[in-house]
Amino acid sequence: MSSSIIPPTTETASTPPAPPPVFTDFNFAVSPIPKNPLGEGKHIKTAGALIIGDEILNGKTLDRNSNYFARFCFELGIDLKRIEVIADDEDEIIEASRRMVDKYDFVITSGGIGPTHDDITYASLAKSFKQDLSYHAETLGRMEESIRHRTSFVKQTEEQRTARKRMALFPDAAEVLFVASDIWVPVVRLQGKLCIFPGIPSLFQKMLDNLKPFLPLPPADARPSRLQVFTKLPESSIAPYLTTLQKRVNSEGIRVGSYPLLQQGVYVSLIGADRERVRELAEEVEKELQGRIVSEEEAEAKRPSHPPPTHP
Repeated sequence: MSSSIIPPTTETASTPPAPPPVFTDFNFAVSPIPKNPLGEGKHIKTAGALIIGDEILNGKTLDRNSNYFARFCFELGIDLKRIEVIADDEDEIIEASRRMVDKYDFVITSGGIGPTHDDITYASLAKSFKQDLSYHAETLGRMEESIRHRTSFVKQTEEQRTARKRMALFPDAAEVLFVASDIWVPVVRLQGKLCIFPGIPSLFQKMLDNLKPFLPLPPADARPSRLQVFTKLPESSIAPYLTTLQKRVNSEGIRVGSYPLLQQGVYVSLIGADRERVRELAEEVEKELQGRIVSEEEAEAKRPSHPPPTHP
């Protein structure tokens, strides 16, 4: 973290306000690109995701962020190894974050960084990696700039202002990365691997996408190719062929998957690093299963939809 830190106060808020707006009309400076945290010439190979929030576990909020992160990793050639959803519990956050950072090259957390009493992600991660908490002056400044014309924030009590400032109370050895000019909230990175994100899907998605230049990503030729074949044959009819096919292409690092649509048919997925080989196998599957190769957009449109999250 930069040297612009302010020791935290001991005040707390009994009725903290909603978080201030994060998308602004301001043109904030984006952070310079730091050195590769993994070391010169190295790139991210594996990843893990830690989704934090009681509201996810009790069904109040639908988790969209893990799916978005999975797509992000796949498109960039990162092997996403694990996604965990845990409660707003300090011990669970500490255990899971240490384990994931130890195992994977790139780890994200989502959720628990707001102004309320149960937003404990920053504090828990500080304990996890034996750091103190300090206010980050640049983040505080950007937050205040983004809300200075909003009457509802100007009229806040001292306790409410203190609650708001908790969103700039970071582990004091972290990197603070401002990844977009219209967002005052930074991505906070610990141990060169663990990136802390908000849980709000629109904000999570924009910040994750804008983080790309700050990450040592795999080279383009290491990114996988995926083709899908749709067949109207039932899954039980195609199972023997797919079993034989997977055994045949295992040594080539190609993965074969099948995903049925109820009473409609089956999508067969082929994933591998060799684009031409994947295309060759897709054409074989197309012929053997009386199917057709479909676009990612068509396959996506056929996925079962989920209801939007509710916030009673």
